Amino acid sequence: MGFFDFTVDYFELINESVLQRIQQGLVTVLFYYHEGDNPHNIKQRLDTLCLQHNLSTDCYRFVSGNTAAKNIPGFVYFPDHELLFWRRNQDVAPVEFHTNTRPYTFVALSRTHKWWRAVIVADLLQSNMLSQSLWSYNTELLLGDDPADNPIERLPNVAVDVFMENGPYRCDTLTVDEHNNHALVVPEHYTDAYFNVVIETHFDADGSGGAFLTEKTFKPIKNAQPFVLIAPTGSLQCLRDLGYRTFDSVLDNSYDLETDNTQRWLKVKHTLELIQQDPHSMFLRCRDDILHNQQLFQSTKLDRLNTLLKNLYEQN
Repeated sequence: MGFFDFTVDYFELINESVLQRIQQGLVTVLFYYHEGDNPHNIKQRLDTLCLQHNLSTDCYRFVSGNTAAKNIPGFVYFPDHELLFWRRNQDVAPVEFHTNTRPYTFVALSRTHKWWRAVIVADLLQSNMLSQSLWSYNTELLLGDDPADNPIERLPNVAVDVFMENGPYRCDTLTVDEHNNHALVVPEHYTDAYFNVVIETHFDADGSGGAFLTEKTFKPIKNAQPFVLIAPTGSLQCLRDLGYRTFDSVLDNSYDLETDNTQRWLKVKHTLELIQQDPHSMFLRCRDDILHNQQLFQSTKLDRLNTLLKNLYEQN
């Protein structure tokens, strides 16, 4: 499923004879969903539909890209976007690690406008933290994001409206569609900048308390670049659970534990300020973790699929 639609009766779409077998406990329905919507809300909707169709609420299993699924009966977490990017970018060689000096401190990319993203990038711009960076922000690709839903409180002296009026901001020649093509890579984004400021899809994962990682995080991992995540609480821990290293001996990663969205951003900003003081030295100290991450990402994903199967069977 590419989108969970709360207006759709998914059980109504099932053939009547199959639905009877589900009612008899002979068939279990499997939902495979790679997005990060709040799985608690999804379970509530599916359980309501089960009651309407005289089905046990144990008749389905739901695979979710949100880590909050780990704590919900009948739900299983799976890092689908890791495998998605691994597969779609498989024919592109990873960028090789190098220790030469680089002209840029950060690369920070944002293809789609969201108000919390605008606040963050505008804050960085006004704080003069992007002057030596490769960065972009598309102010024209709008998804109807409501300013009232911004998880970050309004920051004083950050002129978001002016930032939006002066956009879009570009750092390459790719089109909007090409930016969303996971088979394409701009090598300079990884060879010319020390650190990747990953502006993830969600900042609070739909209020779920879970984390949700996409290809945005796995791009620097594949391409030998350390990163700082602008993402939900627990995102770094999610990576650690998957076997990746998060440069804990070099960076101040305390932001990953902060549950207040506004404070988490301010802590991320503080980490970026520390990196600015000596990016080359800090990059070199990240070497072992960088190479470990790249090797792990490039390896087979059979263990991920086996873990998914194991977790699904354990729900029975």
